Amino acid sequence: MTACVRLTLGGLVLATALAASPVRAERLIVSVSNHRVTVTPNYSGEELVLFGSVEKDATTPASRNNYDLVVTVAGPRADMVTRRKERKFGIWINTDSRQFLQVPSYLALFSNRPFDAIASPEVQRRQQLGLNNVLLTQRVGPDYADVVPNDAFRSAFVRLRSEHGLYREATSAVTFLTPTLFRTGIPLPAAVPIGTYDVEIKLFADGALVTKTETAFEIVKVGFEQFVATTARQNGFIYGLVTAFMALMTGWMASIVFRKD
Repeated sequence: MTACVRLTLGGLVLATALAASPVRAERLIVSVSNHRVTVTPNYSGEELVLFGSVEKDATTPASRNNYDLVVTVAGPRADMVTRRKERKFGIWINTDSRQFLQVPSYLALFSNRPFDAIASPEVQRRQQLGLNNVLLTQRVGPDYADVVPNDAFRSAFVRLRSEHGLYREATSAVTFLTPTLFRTGIPLPAAVPIGTYDVEIKLFADGALVTKTETAFEIVKVGFEQFVATTARQNGFIYGLVTAFMALMTGWMASIVFRKD
């Protein structure tokens, strides 16, 4: 009798869990044109292509044919600082600063339509659609928090990263080739950071998130630059000595070349 009761209770728990889980009528199949980008001394940037399809099943509503897609690409995370400069006594000096904690070194958001047309403001905030809604945690005094999008330090941080092509937003970059086939380009600037890039693809319909998936690609240095980076990271002391020696030799050679008799 006890065993039967335990079995029944277990079945009820399983049924409740299944009922609470969202039933996904679609799934995303995606890929990137290159999962490993190599940076050489003459690297000047490039553009990857993300392509994929929306796979439907028997539970997909027959009336659901129009989709929206949002692609978020986030590069390696790091701590960064934004400083405010003011002119005092005829010179520019740093008067205040704000530290951003573990924020993406590269951040791009692409969609097929403006975010306001895809979802409500609440959904945009919850799903972090658009640069204004992406969480960028800051150290504000003793606290850690993200602040309003028009905060002076946050706005300056996003603007400076955008000027270097490291933060970007494009609301017409995703193209649906058919109702279920799509593609978008991922531009990488010359100063692209090294590391792993996470790509999150979110599918929306009628203002609601339907499903999402993830992929990734890696950016690595090769050749002499990779040798220098690896040596600096793994043998910092030796790298420092060699760098100091080269600086001394350069200065000595310059003194000989430009010496006046």
